[in-house]
Amino acid sequence: MRPRRSSARRRALAAAVTGAALVVALSACSQDGGKIDMGPTGGTPVEGGTATMALPPAATPNWIFPIGAPGYGATYNYAIQSLLYMPVYDAVKKGSALTTTGPNTLGQKPVYSDGNKTVTVPLRKGITWSDGKPVTARDIEFWFNMVKANKAEWGSYSVGTMPDNVKSFETVDAHTVRLHLNRSYNPDWFTANQLTLMRALPQAAWDAKKDGGPIGDWDRTTSGAKAVFARLTTHSKSLGAYSKDPLWKTVNGPWKIAEWQNTGQVTLVRNPKYTGTDKAHLDKVVLKPFTTADSEFNVLRSGGVDYGYIPPSVLAQKKKFESRGYRVDPWEGWAATYIVYNFNSSHGGAAMRQLYIRQAMQHLVDQKSMSKVIWQGSADPTLGPVPVTPKTQYTTPEMQKNQYPYSVKSARKLLTDHGWAVRDGQARCTRPGTGADQCGAGIAKNAPLNLTLLSQSGSTESTNMMQELKSSLSKAGIDLKVRQQPLNSVLGNSVPCKAGQPGCDWDMSFFGTAGSWYYPLNPSGEQLFSTGASANFGNYSDPKADKLIRAVQYSSDPNAIHAYGQYLSQQLPVMWMPNPAYQVSVIRNDLRGVDQNPTVTLAPQDWYYVKKGADQ
Repeated sequence: MRPRRSSARRRALAAAVTGAALVVALSACSQDGGKIDMGPTGGTPVEGGTATMALPPAATPNWIFPIGAPGYGATYNYAIQSLLYMPVYDAVKKGSALTTTGPNTLGQKPVYSDGNKTVTVPLRKGITWSDGKPVTARDIEFWFNMVKANKAEWGSYSVGTMPDNVKSFETVDAHTVRLHLNRSYNPDWFTANQLTLMRALPQAAWDAKKDGGPIGDWDRTTSGAKAVFARLTTHSKSLGAYSKDPLWKTVNGPWKIAEWQNTGQVTLVRNPKYTGTDKAHLDKVVLKPFTTADSEFNVLRSGGVDYGYIPPSVLAQKKKFESRGYRVDPWEGWAATYIVYNFNSSHGGAAMRQLYIRQAMQHLVDQKSMSKVIWQGSADPTLGPVPVTPKTQYTTPEMQKNQYPYSVKSARKLLTDHGWAVRDGQARCTRPGTGADQCGAGIAKNAPLNLTLLSQSGSTESTNMMQELKSSLSKAGIDLKVRQQPLNSVLGNSVPCKAGQPGCDWDMSFFGTAGSWYYPLNPSGEQLFSTGASANFGNYSDPKADKLIRAVQYSSDPNAIHAYGQYLSQQLPVMWMPNPAYQVSVIRNDLRGVDQNPTVTLAPQDWYYVKKGADQ
């Protein structure tokens, strides 16, 4: 995700042209029961047309305000927000590489000075809001004041990072801001993981403390910023009103909202007042939700989806789609997939706080078999907090090894060595206490080792994987109850909590059908695993891990991220699971300009249709 990018970038959408629009915009292309009369290359580009995109299974966009609240960090929310409100920096794909600036970003290359304690951010000139007002440094300051006063309500916040690491915010001129930092930072990390959080928000349209109240500089006081933020947050909770709400009509991106249904279906139309360079070719994009992957597949198979996806279980039918004029292209993500442990759970928290229990359970995750059989080879093992595919400078040979290979024998031994015995298929604690050979703090005599897992619904692969995990854990006497819920419900029920607090009785949580977490360019873990981080859903806390994460933030030494990755791959803050492709995309041959970004952002303004030329 960005639960940052959650993923939840974790998170994609798919495109389909309606029959009527197809006739108007693409009269030279023919359909016969869904067959596209066009090869994957060639053709004459045409302007206009409508594309309907298929959202991930059980995914419903539900947040428009670019400051995402905890539990609303799914990547499809972020992707849509970035089409309406230009990010200052983002993961921009240029060929096979990723960078932080491009035609869809406001920021130009940042300049670091004063021993990397100061960063100057120059903004592009000539960009305006849809109401005609210029986008200026004041709009960046407005965002900063919002997150500074309301950081506990910001889903991307983690203690010690933005905005805590900014001593002062300076407006140099109308198109330049400067951040004075509280210490030296690694420029690679700060640009990739901090500056990419920045947004320009329309201060002249949004800076009111109440509906109908005057616009002012209310954000420049803490109380005022809190009042403004509360108003914007309240409006962001009214999905069905988005298209009519005047607040959300002021945008600066290539698209604007035409409709946003409570069901999660979103219709975007090109913004005629967009002043950027990457103007949209299509007239309209419809983001269509599906309850399950199977329901989407049925629509795709009948020719009703132009940019969809197929479940990995039907990859054998790839040639059938190709013969009907579609191309099949797995969308590989820069991601990790895992099951969250709730270390504060009032039910299973005491068990999950024991490293040996987490080690035993990890030994019972047969990632190779799950990837091969359930995901049909479209998933790679997750071996730690740093992705091992594709290979980058952020990994080492040691990090590419499975620290806990599948072994029922090893799992059973870890449990029996610590005082557990299996009776009638259920592991129970027989040696309570905190000694080296005892069950551990908070685990009573005869306590059963049983846990409950919240898992997202809508995916046959995820359902099968959870059942396989349940079966595998039972081989060591661990009883796992799986409760399936829609993705938004899982994310909403899996927020950080305190022991004994209402709603803190969940044990484990899975939201990784399309990858659990999509990283920014630098795969550090401050949002995921640092103490108190908003996306640290399981309340993991380890002083050594915090120290290693800070080293990644402060030092440009590549060994810093290697030490962090190796330590957490062994400490198991989560249960590592197979990391699937974001989706196996199936795209109409006559829909071009699609470049699948591994951070799962979207650029439908680059998409266009082609028709056959006279010589084809």
